[in-house]
Amino acid sequence: MFKAVGRYFRALGYLLVGKVDRARQTLNTNPDVVRATFDRIIQEKKKRIHQYKDAVGAMIAQEEKKKSSLKKLTEEVTKLQKLRDGAAAMARKVVERHNGDSEAVRNDPEYAKCQAAFKDFSNTLTEKEERCAALESDINEITGNVSSHKVQLEGLLRDLEKIKAEKHTTVAEMMTAKEEKEIADMITGISNDRTNEELQELRDIRDNAKATARISREVAGTDAAKSEAEFLEYASKSVANDEFDQLIGLAKEVESGGGGEQDLPERERE
Repeated sequence: MFKAVGRYFRALGYLLVGKVDRARQTLNTNPDVVRATFDRIIQEKKKRIHQYKDAVGAMIAQEEKKKSSLKKLTEEVTKLQKLRDGAAAMARKVVERHNGDSEAVRNDPEYAKCQAAFKDFSNTLTEKEERCAALESDINEITGNVSSHKVQLEGLLRDLEKIKAEKHTTVAEMMTAKEEKEIADMITGISNDRTNEELQELRDIRDNAKATARISREVAGTDAAKSEAEFLEYASKSVANDEFDQLIGLAKEVESGGGGEQDLPERERE
C-alpha cells in the first residue's frame, strides 16, 4: 500500500512538473519574456565583463608598481656601481701614495675604509641586481598575461555586441512567428483571439437586423407597394414605347409584316 501511495505522489509530482514545464515553455515564446530574458543575460554578461576588466586593471596596476620599483632599483644599482668604483679609485690612490708597498697599504686606515666600503657596495649591488632580475621576470610575465587577458576581454565585448544584435533579431522573429501563427489559426478557425469572436458577433447582429427589417416590410405591405410601383413604372414605359413606335410608323410595319391573313378582319378574309 505504501508503495502504491508513493507511486501516486511521484506521478502527481511528474504531472505538476510537466504542467510547469509547458507553462514555462509557453512563457518563453512570448516576445516580451524573450526581450526581458535577453536583457537579463546582457546585464549578467556586462557585470562579469566589468569584473574581468577590474581584475585586468589590478594586474596592470601591479605591473606599473613593479615597473616603478624596478626603475628605483635600477637607479640605486647605478648609484652603487659608482660608489663601488669610487671606493676602488680611492684605494688605488692609497696604493700609489705608498708606492706599491703592500704592507703599508694594508696598514693604512684609509685603505681599510675603502676596502670595507667596496665590499659593502658590492654585496648590496649584487642583492639589488638580483631583485631587479626578479622584477623584470615578474613584469614580463604580467605583461604577457595582461596581453592575453586583453584579447579575451575584447572577444567578450564583441560577443556582448553580438548578443545585443541577436536580441533585436530574435524578438522580431518571435513577434513575426506569433503573428503568423495567429493569422494561420484565424484562417483555420481555431484561433482563440477574442477579436474574431467580436467580429462574428457583429456580423450576426447585422444579419439579424436585416432579417428583422425584411419581415417588418413584408408585414407592413411595403414590399407589395414596391412591386406595384415597379409594375406601373414598367407599364408606363411600355405604353410610351408603343406610342413612339406608332408615331414613326414602326407599329404598322410590325403589324403588316407579322400578321398575315389570320390578322385580317373576318369580312376581309371572305
